[in-house]
Amino acid sequence: MPISDRVQKSLVEGSWIRRIWEEGFSLKQQYGEENIFDLSLGNPVMEPPAEFHQELRKLVENPLPGMHRYMPNAGYPETRAAVAAQLSLETGMKFTMNDIVMTCGAGGALNIAIKTILNPGDEVIIFAPYFPEYIAYPDHHGGVAKVLPTDEHFIPRLDAVEAAIGVKTKAVLINSPNNPTGVIYSEDFIHQLGELLSKKEAQYGTQIFLISDEPYRKIIYDGCKYPQVWSHYRQSIVVTSHSKDLALPGERIGYVAVHPDCSHREELVAGLIYCNRTLYTNAPALMQHVVRHLQSVTVSVAEYQRKRDFLYDHLNEMGYSVVKPEGAFYMFPKSPLEDEVAFVRELQQWRVLTVPGRGFGSPGYFRISYCIHDRTLEGSLAGFAKAAQRFNLC
Repeated sequence: MPISDRVQKSLVEGSWIRRIWEEGFSLKQQYGEENIFDLSLGNPVMEPPAEFHQELRKLVENPLPGMHRYMPNAGYPETRAAVAAQLSLETGMKFTMNDIVMTCGAGGALNIAIKTILNPGDEVIIFAPYFPEYIAYPDHHGGVAKVLPTDEHFIPRLDAVEAAIGVKTKAVLINSPNNPTGVIYSEDFIHQLGELLSKKEAQYGTQIFLISDEPYRKIIYDGCKYPQVWSHYRQSIVVTSHSKDLALPGERIGYVAVHPDCSHREELVAGLIYCNRTLYTNAPALMQHVVRHLQSVTVSVAEYQRKRDFLYDHLNEMGYSVVKPEGAFYMFPKSPLEDEVAFVRELQQWRVLTVPGRGFGSPGYFRISYCIHDRTLEGSLAGFAKAAQRFNLC
C-alpha cells in the first residue's frame, strides 16, 4: 500500500463535513442545485466588506514596490504592528509586533503553535463537540489529543479538566464562539479555567498553555461583549483567521498572538516563526498587505443574527431541542433519533444536508450551518418540518 496505515485510517474515518458536502454535490447534479438545501459546510456566502475591495483595488492599481517578494517568516512588520495595535485597543494591554506571527489561516496558526510546544507524547486537552481537525493536529506533531466532555449547554466541565490534567498536559485548546454549537464561554468560566491551569502548573512544575482558537470572535450576537482570555491567564496563545470576520476563507490569512507576559515569550515566538517557515513558508503576501488596514472591519454581524433568529425560531416551533447560538454561524440540535447518522440520512430524503454530530465527537446531535443564502435557509424548512412530524416532535 503506497500510503501509511495512519493516513489510510484517516481516509476511512474521513471528515463527515466533507463527506456530506460531496454527497450533496452528487445530489445537486441529480436534482439541480436549487432543489438541494445544503446546510453542511461553513463556507460563507456573504461577500467581503466594501473596505476589502477598496484596499485590494488600491494595491492592484498602485502596486507597492516589491509587494510580491519574500518577506520575514513572521510576516510583514507593518501588518504585525497593525494586528498588535488592534489587540491593544480591544484588550487594554500592550501588544507589539513581536507578539504576532502572520500565518496561513487559523489552521496554519494552530499547527505551528502545537508543533512549537509539543514533545512526543505530550497531551492537548480538547472539548467535545470540537472542530474535527483538532484530533489530527496534535497527532501530526507527536502529541495526543485528550477529549473531555461538556455539559448540556456545551460548556466544559472544570471538574473533568482538573481530573484530566497531568504531567504530560501541555495545552488546553478552547474554541469560543464554538464550532459546531455557537456557544460562547463566559468570562467567569475563562477566569476559573485560568486559575485551574495556574494551580496545575504549580503542582507539576510544568508550563501549560491555554490555546484559544478565535476565528468567530467578532461574530457574536445580542450585544454581547467577547470575553478575552488575556486578562485571565498569561500562558495564553490566541490563533485566529480572517476567514469569517472578513469572509475570506479561500485566502487563508490569519495570525498567532502570544501573551506579552508569557513565560519565555521570546523563545516561544522564535519557535513559532521557525515552525511557520518549515510547515507553511509565509502567510500570503497580498493578503497581508490588504488586511493590514482592515483590523477594525467586520462583515455584517446583524445579517448573521437575522439568519440565526429565523432558523432558531422555526426549529423551536417544530419541536427541535437546540441551544441558542450566541455567536459564529452554526446550530447543533439534538437528533430526534439516537442514531443521528440515520436522522441525517432521513433529512437527505427531503434534500436537506446537515452533518452528524459524531463528526464533532458528539453523537446524538447534528450540525447546521446557516452562513448560506436566504433561499436555501427558507427552502430547508419544509424538510425539517416533515422530519419533525415523522418523529413526533410537534
